[in-house]
Amino acid sequence: MSPRKLLTLLLAAGALGSAGAAWCQSPEPRGRDRPADTEPAPTEQPPPPSPEPAPRPGGPASGLGSDIKLYFTAPLRWDRGDWAWFGGALIATGAAHHYDTQVRTHFIKTQGTSQTQSSKDLKDALPTAAVVAATWAYANLISDSAGRREAWAMIEAAALSTVPVYALKYAVGRQRPDQTSDPNAWRKSGGDSFPSWHATAAFAVGTVLAESGNDDYRWVRRLLGYGLGAATSFERLKHNAHWLSDTVAGAALGAASAHFVMKRAYALDEQAQFGLMPIERGAMLTYTVSLR
Repeated sequence: MSPRKLLTLLLAAGALGSAGAAWCQSPEPRGRDRPADTEPAPTEQPPPPSPEPAPRPGGPASGLGSDIKLYFTAPLRWDRGDWAWFGGALIATGAAHHYDTQVRTHFIKTQGTSQTQSSKDLKDALPTAAVVAATWAYANLISDSAGRREAWAMIEAAALSTVPVYALKYAVGRQRPDQTSDPNAWRKSGGDSFPSWHATAAFAVGTVLAESGNDDYRWVRRLLGYGLGAATSFERLKHNAHWLSDTVAGAALGAASAHFVMKRAYALDEQAQFGLMPIERGAMLTYTVSLR
């Protein structure tokens, strides 16, 4: 496999993970974006507005507890779009599995990678940790609450996704490419290759970086965020620590976890709001909040 073909395959896998999660888990349209001719019918006795919920500055413990519960029960509330995204991730992982042996052989032969060398776990995790630390430090330096909330979302996305990653590692028991040359060595003692935790954490943190903040420097954020995920996945392959399909599955899981956390973190700002709606002979005070 040529380096150009390999790079194209990696970028396509990363793009599928990030774009698919963004498509299927994007927030619902806000009430003020609806056309004017879709006003609901006036009511004679509108219910009193509910008390405004407290904000979630940076992710308090109560918000985290709710997020944990909703994260692990999310499949019970998936719609057709969510299941379509899940199916797409499975297809992408299966397609990557077809090239597992070719990618491993490419790095061993062209990069001089040893079949049994150290996987460099700590080195490959440092860029992701550095992004989180830099975001948190800069937010505190300039006293930016939005930056602190972004850093918290990075930590929460990476932490939540770690649980299903290690559950899958234990259940699947796939041996790493530095343990065997067989990409179908599943259910083996000591196998913990699938999926890649490094790729999952990098895409979880990178997706939050890419999709947070305003749109002034969106292209820079996306270049850095998704570049972090792609570069980390590349390093895991280069160090013969994972199969290609391990990193693709990790990318999908990390990106999806990031979008879940971002929807929860910014839900109050985007979907909980007071409004004044004109009705016949007066106006009606409304309060809208998404309970999903």
